[in-house]
Amino acid sequence: MTRPRIPLAMEGYPFIALSAFVTLITAILGYEILAWPSLLITCFVISFFRDPERMTDANSEDLLSPADGKVILIEEQFDDIYLNEQVIKISIFMNVFNVHVNRIPMDGIIQKIKYQPGRFYSADSIKGALLNERCGVVLESESGQRMAFVQVAGLIARRIVNWLEPEDNVRRGDRFGLIRFGSRVDLYLPLTSNVSVKTGQKVTAGKTPIASIS
Repeated sequence: MTRPRIPLAMEGYPFIALSAFVTLITAILGYEILAWPSLLITCFVISFFRDPERMTDANSEDLLSPADGKVILIEEQFDDIYLNEQVIKISIFMNVFNVHVNRIPMDGIIQKIKYQPGRFYSADSIKGALLNERCGVVLESESGQRMAFVQVAGLIARRIVNWLEPEDNVRRGDRFGLIRFGSRVDLYLPLTSNVSVKTGQKVTAGKTPIASIS
């Protein structure tokens, strides 16, 4: 039986509490000109950190989207950071209105986690793709297929949250982290992968099939 839970990411509690406190104080003091904007900010922060339950009807061999958002890039390139091979790269951009809790694309074991500090350019820009703060994860399936997924901070994002550890045994659809206030997630897949999304398509974390690895 699934236990009821508050559909909010715990990392958002301090931000929600602070904005709610400011709203309450300004309302008590009668500063309506400040109370209403504070209330709107509180509602936005609650919306940003929402964490709904997800189920998918995708086939068991499908890789699921790790993020809510829009596919902004699908291309072949050489990945010299995570897999050291020619790959298919898929980038998903999350705006501030998307759910920002990220999810595991496929079943497997975490091989490596690589964090890289960096800048905070717009996550959908070329500079952002090259220079922003990021945290990459290499995942290997039971059949030996390897892929990587990378959280990339955005223009106003100031912290990448990743709950994974090397050697973790994970299942697709599991939550693995989030990025605060705007960001992107990049996928690096084997060239043999059959991509099932298109540039410009909107996807949902833990639900939308991204590709299948043959």
